[in-house]
Amino acid sequence: MRTLIRDAQIVNEGEIFTGFVLVEDELIVKVGRAGDELPPADKVIDAKGKFLLPGLIDDQVHFREPGLTHKGDIQSESTAAVAGGITTFMEMPNTVPQAVTIEELEKKYEIASRTSLGNYSFYLGVTNSNIDEIRKIDPARICGVKIFMGSSTGDMVVDNDNSLDNVFHDAPVLIATHCEDDDIIKANQAKYEAEFGDDIPYKHHADIRSHEACYKSSSKAVNLAKKNGSQLHIMHLSTKKELELIEQGPMLNKKITAEACVHHLWFNRSDYDSKGAFIKWNPAVKDEEDRLALLEALNNDTLDIIATDHAPHSLEEKTGVYTKTPSGGPLVQHSLTALMEFHLDDVLPITKMVEKACHNPARLFSVINRGFIREGYFADLVLVNPDSPWTVDKTNILYKCGWSPFEGYTFRTQVEKTFVNGHLAYDNGVIDASKQGKRISFDR
Repeated sequence: MRTLIRDAQIVNEGEIFTGFVLVEDELIVKVGRAGDELPPADKVIDAKGKFLLPGLIDDQVHFREPGLTHKGDIQSESTAAVAGGITTFMEMPNTVPQAVTIEELEKKYEIASRTSLGNYSFYLGVTNSNIDEIRKIDPARICGVKIFMGSSTGDMVVDNDNSLDNVFHDAPVLIATHCEDDDIIKANQAKYEAEFGDDIPYKHHADIRSHEACYKSSSKAVNLAKKNGSQLHIMHLSTKKELELIEQGPMLNKKITAEACVHHLWFNRSDYDSKGAFIKWNPAVKDEEDRLALLEALNNDTLDIIATDHAPHSLEEKTGVYTKTPSGGPLVQHSLTALMEFHLDDVLPITKMVEKACHNPARLFSVINRGFIREGYFADLVLVNPDSPWTVDKTNILYKCGWSPFEGYTFRTQVEKTFVNGHLAYDNGVIDASKQGKRISFDR
């Protein structure tokens, strides 16, 4: 089967050019420019006026399977991801049971092999006592290890200094961290509970999970990485101050990298008044100064990657007083269209967005043959209409939880088609789940 996508505005490796992509079965076999002879094909897609991007690679999602499938599962959330232009995801270990052994991890891979519409990998979770499992990792088959250096959903915090030192010294793969200091958070929460009880105004989430809590933990991770020569990736930076810890420049020159998540780029403290629990994340959405600093850090190559930290909870769980509602929210279906708004507003060029959301995740994790529009690479592709307004509402939300922090917002762009390994998995609102995604491999 040969599919020709013609007259597209191809966004790839710092360029935007008019051209075509020929897909044969799972692979890109030809990339051409305007004026080149068009090759024969079984199916032709006219992409005039539309952007063709590599499929996004999201290195931080929580799809909730096994054990928490009332919130989401690999099938439902990977479908939402593909509809949003994300063709590859890396999923977190705080499921039930926790994925802290190779045996449990492989069970998740088996589920994904049967149900995932997108390509996939899974992190091995770190505990205070599973260093022997970490040493057994095959770097070619597992994306990385995840350390919760602060409590979040699932309570997997690693707080033993000797255990942390062992992981930073011995892990054969990238170390991804959630950085917040528990002692600071507990003291802050006690203060606000003394004043408000359980019904703490949501805006104080940014004060409880404070700038200080983030910086102290991120600093600790950076010091451990420097001491041990580790490859450290700090996830979801949320403060301007933490940017001081990250070197500015090309990602491949760094041993310590960091990312921003879509919600920290989009929302700020003022949004708690209208959104409440629906923008309660860990780390917290903070001040406008922080949001603007994160956007600038993407543009100047201090921050290296854009991710989602997609973390659905049921609507019932998200409804209530502050101390009873969990942190996290669904994002994969809407992250690309949200990022496109930054492009249209001249805040983040589309070439930079593709670098941070497609190319750099592939580079950082050494993903084999994905993340770029190149001949011989898997045909993970997204066609985006830059002038197709649509409003997010419950009738078009694909998350199992059924809600979005973007409800009521009208985006100006729309994902029209998503190819996963050459398979047209999403086509103008129609899902084709007849083929599953693949377990991704790593060149390391």
